[in-house]
This record gives sequence, C-alpha cells and structure tokens, in this order.
Amino acid sequence: MDVKVENEPSPPTLQDQLRPLLENVLMPRDQQKTPGQKAIRKTFKGTAHLANLLPTGTVLTFQLLSPILTNQGQCPTPMNQLTTLVLLALCGVLCFLLSFTDSFRDERGKVRYGLATFSGLWVIDGSVTLSPEEAAGYRVRFIDFLHALLSILVFAAVALFDQNVVKCFEPMPSDKTKDLLLKVPIGIGLVCSVLFVLFPTKRHGIGFPLSRR
Repeated sequence: MDVKVENEPSPPTLQDQLRPLLENVLMPRDQQKTPGQKAIRKTFKGTAHLANLLPTGTVLTFQLLSPILTNQGQCPTPMNQLTTLVLLALCGVLCFLLSFTDSFRDERGKVRYGLATFSGLWVIDGSVTLSPEEAAGYRVRFIDFLHALLSILVFAAVALFDQNVVKCFEPMPSDKTKDLLLKVPIGIGLVCSVLFVLFPTKRHGIGFPLSRR
C-alpha cells in the first residue's frame, strides 16, 4: 500500500521574517505634513535654487555671518540690526560688482580674472595684458547691467528666505506678512530665473563657473 506524503511547507527563513519589518522601515507611509513643515521645505528648496544664480562666495559669506550678526535672529540690540543691514548692503553690492567680472586662461592655462570696462577687460593682478582685439570681446554690455540688477533681486529673495534676518527685523510677523515673505521671494526667483534663461551671459566671473577659453 503506497503512502502519499504531502510536502510540508518549509519553515520561514530569517529573510522572510524580516521582510515585513524592513518594508515598514524603508517604506514608511506618507504622513500628512503640516503647513509649517511645507513652508520650511519650500524655503530650503527656494534658497538652494536661488543661490545657484549668485556668486558662490557672496552666498556663503551671507549664510555664515547672518546667524552671528543677528544672534540667531534675536537681535537684542540696535547694533545687531545695524550690522545686519551693513551685511545685506555689502552682499548686494558684491552681487552687483561681480556680475561685471570675467575670466580667461593665459598661455599656460592659468585662469585670470578681470573687471569688464567700456574699453575692454582690466586684469586684476595686472600680470597679463590682452591685445586690443581680445579685450574688445570683454567690454561692458547692456546685458551685464541686466544681470547685475537681477543678481541684487535674487539676493534680496535669498535674504527674505533667511529666518535669522526676518526674525531680526520682524520678530512676530502676522499671518499676512508670513504669506508675503513666502510668496514674494518665490515670485522674484521665478521671474529672475526666466530672465536668466532668456538673456544668458557668457561671462565666467568671480564666484561663477570657470572659463574654458
């Protein structure tokens, strides 16, 4: 008499036992974010995007000194507000001036920086002199002033995104003010981004990607 032996199911392995736990850890359920969390997320995304349109050194200097001069946004004395205003003004001026800088590579391939003028390019270190024909290609144009103005506006948007600066001058903003502080920088960023794309610049100044020329 033949006896049929049914295949008993094999005991679960350690991997099978851990799979549901790993799925719960690695793939958490979507949690509903509060309006405050959404606003903070948009703030960080907006700041990172706008910073790409500005000279790197200027943005880093502002982000480094802002919490120090404002005392983490508290500004306990009028001197804190004054120094913060000076920082904002200096960074804005730098954004404007650096829009007129350019770079080129000399015969040895070393990058040289200069300031564009109406007659050509003034090399900052003065070690290399361009010919009149080469210098003419670096002359100041209308688009340089447009980019300089847009850079100031973009920096203003970055400053409005900075919570230390906002709390320094407006410790307890109303709901309407909070809404403006969120929407105005985003609007400035969108408009300036479009204009930067429509009117690109060929300059590779200080704080921008290096020139290949």
